[in-house]
Amino acid sequence: MKSDIFTSAIVNRKPVSFLYNMQEIVLEPYYVSTNSLGKKAIYGRINGTSQIKMFQYDRIFNLRVLNWHSFSPIIPIMHAAN
Repeated sequence: MKSDIFTSAIVNRKPVSFLYNMQEIVLEPYYVSTNSLGKKAIYGRINGTSQIKMFQYDRIFNLRVLNWHSFSPIIPIMHAAN
């Protein structure tokens, strides 16, 4: 169920909201993967920051897709030395 919601949000570029460790998180989801412990995780940018974070599926509750706006992923680009 969570995978379907996250996949839909990623494809449609919609932010999601959920509770993580009893704190509300608004996230622009980038991709679903497994972490170093082999547990399923979502990676994305926290709304209002430039920080990319990982969140474990088993700690995510009350997940919902927000229809605020579509987002574009921020891709860090290093300036090439001339």
